[in-house]
Amino acid sequence: MNERILIIEDDQAILKLLQRGLAYEGYTVDTALDGRMGLIAARDHTPDLVVLDWMLPGMSGYTVVRTLREEGHWVPVLMLSAKDGEYDMADGLDYGADDYLTKPFSFVVLLARLRALVRRDPLPRPTILRAGDLELDPAARAVTADGVPAALAPREFALLHELMRAHPAVVSKEALVDAVWGDGAPAGEANLVEVYIGHLRRKLGRERIETVRGAGYRVHG
Repeated sequence: MNERILIIEDDQAILKLLQRGLAYEGYTVDTALDGRMGLIAARDHTPDLVVLDWMLPGMSGYTVVRTLREEGHWVPVLMLSAKDGEYDMADGLDYGADDYLTKPFSFVVLLARLRALVRRDPLPRPTILRAGDLELDPAARAVTADGVPAALAPREFALLHELMRAHPAVVSKEALVDAVWGDGAPAGEANLVEVYIGHLRRKLGRERIETVRGAGYRVHG
């Protein structure tokens, strides 16, 4: 194993534990104790993976990952946080992280998550998603169509977010249900997707979301 991993964590006990454990697993490990030094290390050391705590002195983990994405650095980022709410997780992913693990965590699970991230191609994940004249800012939870702000309900925003992330590919109803409703999907969820697609078309324009018969939906642009 030759992967280089950067750990940005201000809790020295956790930092040392991760450093020893990951070095034992064969990773080359760099560390930083605050957000500003972590950002510099991510720029200078070109790691293959970053393990990033959110609550950091100097610069928050949110700012670190968003700055990296805005600068065009697509290194996979696994965030660590004591916050386990679904909106906290969503915020972290919206700012550009690839995965989320809550503290306290299992080292075995962390290793599995890191191996999964290594297998992925580091594809660009722009901070602002665009499809033609349609723009979606995940962090600000804002959408504009032809420069005009569109007021979307939370589920509408989540559904459009999934379509914009996949653009120009088609997203199946099943994938949209999993992403937007998860385990809380009600009975008849496929029809619910159709209902929310209808809401989006009324607010954004019918031509912007295409139904691909037998496959799902995609955003035009």
